[in-house]
Amino acid sequence: MKIRIVNRSANPLPIYATEGSAGLDLYADLPQPVLLKPLERALIPTGIFIELPPGYEAQIRPRSGLAIRQGLTLLNTPGTIDSDYRGEIKVIVINLSDMVQRIEPAQRIAQLVVTRYVKIEWEPAERLDSTARGAGGFGHTGTD
Repeated sequence: MKIRIVNRSANPLPIYATEGSAGLDLYADLPQPVLLKPLERALIPTGIFIELPPGYEAQIRPRSGLAIRQGLTLLNTPGTIDSDYRGEIKVIVINLSDMVQRIEPAQRIAQLVVTRYVKIEWEPAERLDSTARGAGGFGHTGTD
């Protein structure tokens, strides 16, 4: 599938890191490093604008290496980019570590996954079909 993209950053286009990667790496489009104190968050621009076809969305997800090594993750995860959005992709990064963390210009900060979705119509009902699980949730299947 081909997707139109505008890159207003000095970084390369988002890329798949490996042949089996589901997500494309997004880069920080920053003029200088950003320092994040513990529990501080920042909106990090990417300089990327995309045009998704109807029936598709792009999800913005954290990078596991940043999470484990630096305690950096994303808020609003996964973030959804709708097919009719044409603005810049920006990433809400939060520092969950107990130390100041540095985000560098051109650093890989998130992943973008493009996926299909279906539109639904509600069918009002008085009851739902029963299942073996029923209404069990939030730990219903145990902790093992």
